[in-house]
Amino acid sequence: MTEPLRITLGDVVRMRKPHPCGTNEWEIVRTGMDIRLRCLKCGRAVLLPRAEFERQVKEFVKVGAIIGGPRAGRKR
Repeated sequence: MTEPLRITLGDVVRMRKPHPCGTNEWEIVRTGMDIRLRCLKCGRAVLLPRAEFERQVKEFVKVGAIIGGPRAGRKR
């Protein structure tokens, strides 16, 4: 079994099939077992299971910034 793709919030990916609005570039807005993507042309959001997302992704256009984690910047 292969290692899952390293996906971060803010990544922009190019998918194999275009969206009906005509673009195939999407921004990642949620990660986990499911990946939420937002179309960069029309703003439509879709939720894909990670396995399907990894099959459909063609390439990474832009890599988002990794800034700590969910609790970065919080004081304890």
